Amino acid sequence: MTHTALETIIEAAFEDRANVNAGTQGDIRKAVDAALHLLDSGKLRVAEKMPGAVGPESWRVHQWLKKAVLLSFRLNDMAEISGGPGGASWWDKVPSKFAGWGPKEHAAAGFRSVPNCIVRRSAYIAPGVVLMPSFVNLGAYVDSNSMVDTWVTVGSCAQIGKNVHLSGGVGIGGVLEPLQANPTIIEDDCFIGARSEIVEGVIVGEGAVVSMGTFISASTKIIDRATGKIHIGYVPPYSVVVSGNLPGKPLPDGSPRAVALLRRHRQDRRRADAGQDRDQ
Repeated sequence: MTHTALETIIEAAFEDRANVNAGTQGDIRKAVDAALHLLDSGKLRVAEKMPGAVGPESWRVHQWLKKAVLLSFRLNDMAEISGGPGGASWWDKVPSKFAGWGPKEHAAAGFRSVPNCIVRRSAYIAPGVVLMPSFVNLGAYVDSNSMVDTWVTVGSCAQIGKNVHLSGGVGIGGVLEPLQANPTIIEDDCFIGARSEIVEGVIVGEGAVVSMGTFISASTKIIDRATGKIHIGYVPPYSVVVSGNLPGKPLPDGSPRAVALLRRHRQDRRRADAGQDRDQ
């Protein structure tokens, strides 16, 4: 089945999704399964950057692939998943990416998966990636030589570039809620500091550094301290961003508003975490 045919079937099924359930068979199930396999293998991805394009409009989102991920929840029934602590099991609709894998499959995949990391099927992990105990949700794409550190969450359909370091406890938002959300995107060579949250379809431009504990959503003002320019939903390439606040309105409590501050632009455009030890 061609990609165009898959898209046509999935778009129509999504419009009629109220009637899609675990009993649905035929072309709809085949198309969704095929789309998830293409995502899992990295042959397709929910979003891709246009060659030579720069800026927040440089990414094309394939909404039909996101819809395939959402339809899979309606199509798949609950099933037991083995491997829980103490011989226990889990009860879910999405199997592990590693289900049925042995040494041959792990070696061919070419990435490290430290014990207790969780990757759901249809997420793609490129060669050279290191997965510490973390969670990668379905439809996500993690490109080569990136570090997904301990307790990181990579949300559904999120796009993580090459040579990215997601520090401990970082949260990258997904697209399952709300349904119309675009994927959160971290471009190549970025460093996201510990316990930061990047959500709601925000795009972090190539080579940017986000300081620890910084929260950026689609409505967060990202203020360039040097120029006063305000970015919303987009962290410019090679910028260094920290958390900050603006003075509040003249209310009795004078509550400030949380923002992100673009402190400076990096002159050294090597990988943001160059020299850090990845042998964890």
